Amino acid sequence: MRNALGLMLASVVAAIVIAGGWYFYSARADQGAPKTTAARAADALPAQAKLAAKDDVETTATIAGKPAAPAAAASSAPAPAVAPVQPANCSNPNALGVSRVVEIDTTGGPGFGFEQYKQFDFLTDKEVVLTFDDGPWPVNTPAVLKALADECTKGLFFSVGKHATYHPEILRQVLAQGHTVGAHTWSHVNLAGKKMTEQQAKDEIEKGFSAVKWALGTNPSPFFRFPQLSQSPALVSYLGSRNLGIFSTDLDSFDFRKESTPDKIVSNVMTKLDKLGKGIILMHDFQKRTGEALPTLLARLKAGGYKVVQIKAKTTFDSLPEYDEAVLRELKVPASSATNGRPVSSVVQTVSQR
Repeated sequence: MRNALGLMLASVVAAIVIAGGWYFYSARADQGAPKTTAARAADALPAQAKLAAKDDVETTATIAGKPAAPAAAASSAPAPAVAPVQPANCSNPNALGVSRVVEIDTTGGPGFGFEQYKQFDFLTDKEVVLTFDDGPWPVNTPAVLKALADECTKGLFFSVGKHATYHPEILRQVLAQGHTVGAHTWSHVNLAGKKMTEQQAKDEIEKGFSAVKWALGTNPSPFFRFPQLSQSPALVSYLGSRNLGIFSTDLDSFDFRKESTPDKIVSNVMTKLDKLGKGIILMHDFQKRTGEALPTLLARLKAGGYKVVQIKAKTTFDSLPEYDEAVLRELKVPASSATNGRPVSSVVQTVSQR
């Protein structure tokens, strides 16, 4: 009996020893094995990280179900050239056209044209602005308009006030064809001349704009060019106070010189332009030879890869009433006339004819 009890006790002790050894080995094995991410408890997120995680979930939810767009393959091909903007009624598919239209805020009187103003360089390579002074004038201005229309392109015209009162119907054609019209004084005098007082110069500027307004029948653009590009600090300051943009030039066609010919005009412009690469071009629609040169010049610009930029103003120019009245006195038109600026065709019409 004692032997049986002793044998049973020995068996129990042996079982306990074996179980303890197995437990000790298993615990050591667990400590030595690396814990997997799934087995580890998640760390608490800081408050900002929680918000970020929330945003990620909400953003992802809004695009759920949309496959990720494949990355665009890099292309070594150059970007396609921007085609010139052709007017809807342009019948010339190969016209020079207008590549860009810019709107200018003339507040404070900004100046343009590197011959005198360096601050605002808004033209890119191969861009030009076509500008014309001293018109309107019979035959010559219409010739310029035709050349521009044939190439479906636009210019910026600086009209002399007196000329505008002589030929208002021509200046209205300029505006009607989509060109921009500014002013070039009343009588094209040198505003910086020794005998010119500051008040006389201001009168020339203001009266010129009033005359252009009368001829157009509407407010002109607030753009001004000094005759002979001759200016003074006081007048530049005055133009700034009137919020008039001042245009100088980058290159002169010299179309006004007696020895100038259509071929020389084209050569002058292209030689200077190829050197500068871009620019505001100064021409005169008052000169007959300019209209004769323009078709060839526009063709050369097109062939050379040059592009025309059209200039527009953010606002129109408000003339001063006293100068409006001064122009009417020059024209011997009653200041109170309600028909001021109306074309003949709007007053007198043929209703029957044999």
